[in-house]
Amino acid sequence: MKKPNIPQKGPYVIKVTPGTYAWCACGESKKQPYCDGSHKTTDLNPIIEKITEEKTVAWCGCKQTGNPPFCDGSHKNLL
Repeated sequence: MKKPNIPQKGPYVIKVTPGTYAWCACGESKKQPYCDGSHKTTDLNPIIEKITEEKTVAWCGCKQTGNPPFCDGSHKNLL
């Protein structure tokens, strides 16, 4: 399995409204942190997350989180 690209060494902190979001897991999307279909050239797939209320979300930017699609601080261990 290919490792994901690291588009950003920190979270994407975004205020979101209720809806369904496709978080990019491969790191190839040009619309980070969301999927734009670029994963089709990889064996990775987006994580679908349903948000039920307006809130601020810290989407993982390094793609190394142990709690996808949310940031868990894993970026602090990157070189």
